[in-house]
Amino acid sequence: MSTTIAQLILMAPPLLLALTFHEFSHGYIAWRLGDPTASRQGRLSMNPLRHLDPIGTLAFFLIKFGWAKPVPVNPSYFRDPKQGMLWVALAGPMSNLLLAVLSALAIKLLVPLAISLHEWGLADAVTLPLLTMLVNSVWINLVLCIFNLIPVPPLDGGRIAACFLPDRLSYSLQRYEKLGLVFILALSLTGVLGNIIVPLVRAANNLLLA
Repeated sequence: MSTTIAQLILMAPPLLLALTFHEFSHGYIAWRLGDPTASRQGRLSMNPLRHLDPIGTLAFFLIKFGWAKPVPVNPSYFRDPKQGMLWVALAGPMSNLLLAVLSALAIKLLVPLAISLHEWGLADAVTLPLLTMLVNSVWINLVLCIFNLIPVPPLDGGRIAACFLPDRLSYSLQRYEKLGLVFILALSLTGVLGNIIVPLVRAANNLLLA
């Protein structure tokens, strides 16, 4: 098995979980606030096939940033549409932050066990791949959290920013979601976005794994 294939195998499970939990969290919070749209479309599910965007998933492997299929949200169901959208938008990045923290805690619990098993000549074939997936999980979830907090629509950060703007400016910002996506892709392909995001992810990663 080549090194590249092995790396993809060890990256795929945490990536699928991160993308799926991110979108599920959007839909769940929207549902709790009264919007049944995601539930009616079968998006309140931890089945990755209901959430994956093929291009977004491939992009994560190619340019280290990716996305899933956005969960549909109808803010007209919310008692306070602007506040409701704020909580829904925050749910995605915060779900990834939670997974990053839990993965880091799991690493700290597993490392002493892995060292003991290694000394006894046991279970390296299990503990080392598991540790690698957990390390990947911390990194992937931090990337998704920080990337999605960029205040440009259609990212969650753009929707969060819109919630703090006057209605007229908020509406104008949301009108340019397609241009925002082109802008983000251009920054990604030119490496500019990576130069901004990677140092932040690395600092957060080092903090969690210290």
